Amino acid sequence: MVSHQIISPLLLTICAFFVVATACSNGTCKLDDKCSTDADCEAGLYCFSCTVSFSGNRCVRSTRTNPFKLVNNSLPFNKYAFLTTHNAFAIEGEPSHTGIPRITPTNQEDSVTQQLNNGVRGLMLDTYDFDGDIWLCHSFGGNCHDYTAFEPAIDTLKEIEAFLSANPSEIVTLILEDYVETPKGLTKVFTDAGLIKYWFPVSKMPKGGQNWPLVSDMVANNQRLIVFTSKKSKEESEGIAYQWNYMVENQYGDGGMEKGSCPNRAESSKMDDTSKSLVLVNYFRSVPLKPLACVQNSGELLDMLTTCHNAAANRWANFIAVDYYKRSEGGGAFLATDTLNGQLLCHCGDVHSCSTGSTTPGACSSRS
Repeated sequence: MVSHQIISPLLLTICAFFVVATACSNGTCKLDDKCSTDADCEAGLYCFSCTVSFSGNRCVRSTRTNPFKLVNNSLPFNKYAFLTTHNAFAIEGEPSHTGIPRITPTNQEDSVTQQLNNGVRGLMLDTYDFDGDIWLCHSFGGNCHDYTAFEPAIDTLKEIEAFLSANPSEIVTLILEDYVETPKGLTKVFTDAGLIKYWFPVSKMPKGGQNWPLVSDMVANNQRLIVFTSKKSKEESEGIAYQWNYMVENQYGDGGMEKGSCPNRAESSKMDDTSKSLVLVNYFRSVPLKPLACVQNSGELLDMLTTCHNAAANRWANFIAVDYYKRSEGGGAFLATDTLNGQLLCHCGDVHSCSTGSTTPGACSSRS
């Protein structure tokens, strides 16, 4: 009896030591493994706690899979999917640029540069006339105020220019909720930011549901910035594409999160309008709730993509717009983008299953 009392604590100590010694750390932890710090997780992951879904911390995804490198870049632009950040400029912790404390919601946690470096390729920006310039802003009563303004638009646009300059094979899409009334105001700020040299012209955008130019040609021609505006008149006056001439878009906010339903937003034609070559799916709350983002960016998002595929005449989304894009239960919005690219590029369930270099539907491989 005495020996058992001595041995049992000893065994427990040995077992505890074994568990600690064999736990992953120092960059060896894989997706969904428990972790203590970001440094524990392997490349492309970070250590995160989704308290409404699981206890403790796990390694979850923090970067995208690049379909251009993994599979090919030789298909039309509308045959790829791109992770998009809703209100990409509304960044938590962004200091006030007006001297007045900001009183308005935030939608992201990373700088625009960090978003792009992690694989975001679509940025939703709200542009306003404010303080004699063009600013990125939330509105109150339809106007930008010193307590809702984030920063002058040129600051963010210069970040985008720096990214495009450093990454000559990448394409970025800007979707502007545009309240600028200053004549040629947007043209001036894009010019001042050095972005005109990357401009993809409206004349090359298909209006009848045809395919877009090949990504490889867009890259070769250095026409790697696509800009859409919500103001119809600016397509003629400034050469900025009117968004809903080229894409369908589901309802944003709470109205776009109802299970089994994918209605179009008021400005967009019906989701099944195939005369528009691009499909945008929004999946974020009307009022952002950061603690819940990890759940809504996971299985809920994948379910909505299937719902919207059915509503959009069996077309998969090209853009998926979310809040707090890195928050998830594991794969999150990055996995959702991989799923879309798998379906678009080779009709497989994940882009990692597409055969390298293939442009043939159904050319799935066993690669994981």
